[in-house]
Formats: sequence, C-alpha cells, structure tokens
Amino acid sequence: MTPRRRRLLLVVGILAGVSLAGLLALRAFQDNVMFFFDPSQVAAGEAPSGERFRLGGMVRPGTVDRKSGSLDMAFVVTDFQHDVKVRYSGVVPDLFRENQGVIAHGRLEPDGVFVADEILAKHDENYMAPEVARSIKDKHGGVMPVNPDPASAGGGGAAAPQLPASTPVTRF
Repeated sequence: MTPRRRRLLLVVGILAGVSLAGLLALRAFQDNVMFFFDPSQVAAGEAPSGERFRLGGMVRPGTVDRKSGSLDMAFVVTDFQHDVKVRYSGVVPDLFRENQGVIAHGRLEPDGVFVADEILAKHDENYMAPEVARSIKDKHGGVMPVNPDPASAGGGGAAAPQLPASTPVTRF
C-alpha cells in the first residue's frame, strides 16, 4: 500500500469516526429534549400523548387532593383558559401550593390525565418559570390575571379579572 493510499484510508476512517460520534450525540440529544406545553395547548391536542413533556401553569385553588397515608396526590394545572388534571406520586417541593406556578414533567395518558414523575415549584414569591409566565400572559393580553375565578374551570366560565392597565408588566 502506498503512502498516499494509507493517508486516504486514515482520512476516511477519521471522517467516519467523527460522523458516527456526531450521530450518537444527536441521537442522545433528541432523547433528552422535553418540550413545554401549557393547558390550552394540551386541550388543543398539540401535546404528544405517551411521550414525556413539561406541563406548566398555575395550580388551581381547591383542586389539590392528597391521599391520606401515601405520597399519591392529584391537582389541576391551569392557564386560566383550560385545565389539565395531574396525578403525582412522590414528595412535592416545600413551595408547592395552590395558586402558585408549577412545572410538571411526565406523560399525558389517553384519558387526558397528565401523570407527572417530577414536580417543580417556583422558588420565591416573585419568580415564575419564563415559559409559564409567557404562556399565561399571551393568553391574557400581556398581563397576569389576578384572583382567577375557580368556577371558570376549563375556560367555560367568566374571563379571569385583569390587572389595571397602569400596572407594570415584567417582560421575559
């Protein structure tokens, strides 16, 4: 084998190795990507059924149901237009409570219930995950609703009250 042919085989071998490494890295990245959906997108059928994704919104007041003697619980996540029931089994963060922002990681079952395997709660009273805040504000004309009406579950009731126009809105 001539030196030129040896160099050509070495270059082809290196290119094949780099291509294989890139393909494996891309495959691993695709497996770890989790998309974010809000309850309105889930209600519209945009969320993949059976695949992992992040569901974000506010915990609707009066919906947290903890089973006595176990770690099982259920609650409703809302964007004040649509609601999604969530089931979770595990320890929730200390800051998890009603009418607070939450992001749940898990899968949507065929019956429309989101089964979470991880719950993330906001870390202080001034923070909300940017995806959740943006999603809720987009649906309410750029302002966060205050004191949402629990009777309007599923978006079928009265619209959530709005902040006065003079209230500054933090942009994310």
